[in-house]
Amino acid sequence: MRELKALREGWDLVVMEETRLLRALSVHESMRDLLRLQETVEPQLQQTAHLFAPNRWAALAELQSRLRRLAEWQAQNGQSVHIDSEPPKTSG
Repeated sequence: MRELKALREGWDLVVMEETRLLRALSVHESMRDLLRLQETVEPQLQQTAHLFAPNRWAALAELQSRLRRLAEWQAQNGQSVHIDSEPPKTSG
């Protein structure tokens, strides 16, 4: 049982160190690592895409349905949400 406790405590230290290292990364370093990871797993993603396509299409259909219902509700209640393509300008 002591070994298991030591393992858990050791794992907590690993997680803390991983978090510290990730927070220390610059945006450029993070993007480089993300692109490197994608490059590594992309062939497997492409080979297995057909396995997950039905779930993705179902999720997309559900999202479209929800967005349509939201738009209908907004039209009925005279409300709408506008999303600006540009960030708001600050005075200063």
